[in-house]
Amino acid sequence: MVEIDGSQGEGGGQILRTALGLSCLLAKPFRIFNIRKGRERPGLMPQHLTAVRAAQLISNAEVRGDSKGSSELLFSPREVKAGDFFFDTGTAGSVTLVLQTIIPALISAKKRTTVILKGGTHVPLSPSYHYIAGVFVPILRKLGVSINVSIESYGFYPKGGGKIRVEISPPNEIKPLRVAERGKVFALRGYSAVGNLPLSIAERQRNAMVEKIHSVIKAPSFDEKIELLNVSSFGQGTFIYLQSESEHSSAGFTALGARGKRAEKVGEEAGADFLEYYASGAAFDHHLPDQIVPYLSLCRDESEFTTSSITSHLMTNLWAIGLFHDFTYSVQGEVGKPGSVRINQRPV
Repeated sequence: MVEIDGSQGEGGGQILRTALGLSCLLAKPFRIFNIRKGRERPGLMPQHLTAVRAAQLISNAEVRGDSKGSSELLFSPREVKAGDFFFDTGTAGSVTLVLQTIIPALISAKKRTTVILKGGTHVPLSPSYHYIAGVFVPILRKLGVSINVSIESYGFYPKGGGKIRVEISPPNEIKPLRVAERGKVFALRGYSAVGNLPLSIAERQRNAMVEKIHSVIKAPSFDEKIELLNVSSFGQGTFIYLQSESEHSSAGFTALGARGKRAEKVGEEAGADFLEYYASGAAFDHHLPDQIVPYLSLCRDESEFTTSSITSHLMTNLWAIGLFHDFTYSVQGEVGKPGSVRINQRPV
């Protein structure tokens, strides 16, 4: 039984999600306590319970402590099974975080699995659907995981109601990843979108983002194409998503609208995030590393990459992974600053 103190590191829900995925994949039961202890509302929230129950159904696990507000959970998986699944957060809980919980489990299944997830697709404190589709999924494919995602409807905070579809096939093996240099940025692509709001808001978001970028990069050499979207959604909401394409990597940046938040502020946020990444010269944005290290830890060969910022999420996830299986890693750089990561580094 793996024992996990959920208050370690950044102390959020990521520790639980990583534990659930690796527990199913490696058939190792765990007990986690102090779940989300440092948060304003500690314990399991509906979004986390959806992840727990998704992992439970996929692995036919025995579970104790799976109730709202619970600070302790016992999870004992059995065999992971493929099939067709539907999971509903019941709120605007992030569908992408639930998805990232169960992918590690499903790569051990014997057949292709189809999953439909309902909830928030573009909500705070989680990867947007477009980031998953544009950055995370292509990286998984490079690692050997066959995965396809599509979106049926969009879900914003607080109503949710968005729906995505995912198809996952188990890989023959996990391949290493070596992206030490970004290379030249040759294109910026993206979307500025509204749901049940005037399209002019999306246009203002886009204009503000472009102006923010051009205020620093005076004569950009890259091509730019940011589309305006009027999306199907249950409630109202806006977002802007920007994807940077370079010689050796892609990076994504999402900013969300909110009641009382000016459209210009949304666009400026996305532009500022890109500019920070651009100035770092790193291959990956600061969100991707903690999302991919669980997979890289499973590969025997060495992986290496650079990132625009070493985050506490990354350091916490590396710690959590090490509770479930042996692997080696080294991190060069301070938290909050650009750096590089090596996974399963070969002895010198």
